[in-house]
Amino acid sequence: MSDNLTTFKKFTDGVAAKELEQLLIDNNIQCLLVDNSSRLGSAFSGDLEKEYEIQIQQEDFERAQHLLEVRAASLIDEVPEDYYLLTFTDDELQDLIVKRDEWGEFDYMLAKHLLEQRGKAVDENHIQKLQQERLAELAKPEKNHTGLIIAGYVCALLGGLFGITTGYVLMTSQKTLPDGTRVPTYTKDDRAHGRFILILGVIVLVVLVLIKFSNSLMRSLL
Repeated sequence: MSDNLTTFKKFTDGVAAKELEQLLIDNNIQCLLVDNSSRLGSAFSGDLEKEYEIQIQQEDFERAQHLLEVRAASLIDEVPEDYYLLTFTDDELQDLIVKRDEWGEFDYMLAKHLLEQRGKAVDENHIQKLQQERLAELAKPEKNHTGLIIAGYVCALLGGLFGITTGYVLMTSQKTLPDGTRVPTYTKDDRAHGRFILILGVIVLVVLVLIKFSNSLMRSLL
């Protein structure tokens, strides 16, 4: 099921994650609640690092986001007088709206409300244009991974599993954009290096295993 789903929201609070799961279910949006909490914890306290994520279909992102915004809008009248967003300048509020994925739905809706109160009407078309430009920027592959690539080749030549793992990660790693779209994490050239590292690592590992097996066989025959 999760193969066709993409991370929509992450939480450190299990209750909040369950609330969102129920909201989506109530509105007929297929979802999956995943508990990614670390089992390592503290050697002394036994505390766990909590992380939960809600996964949904990429095509449901817009509808799910709208549900959260409607819920957040209903809470605007309850904002405390000392809420930090009330001190934001117009430019800061505009920046928040453009980078809505870095903020909660409540802050996003409140920012729009505050700008309207100040007589600064939000141009939805302009905001959408800026958000699309930001998505295009976020979609760009990460660069400058020369050190990782060199380490991958070295480990692959030595027959280490790290080389194979590095090659696989470079070749297949993807990141999820705020709209749910998944794009390659690394550049086309880096992905090509990853493929070569993976193949090289597998070949060297197989050769080393065959050599070891051959040596063991020869010793047993002597």
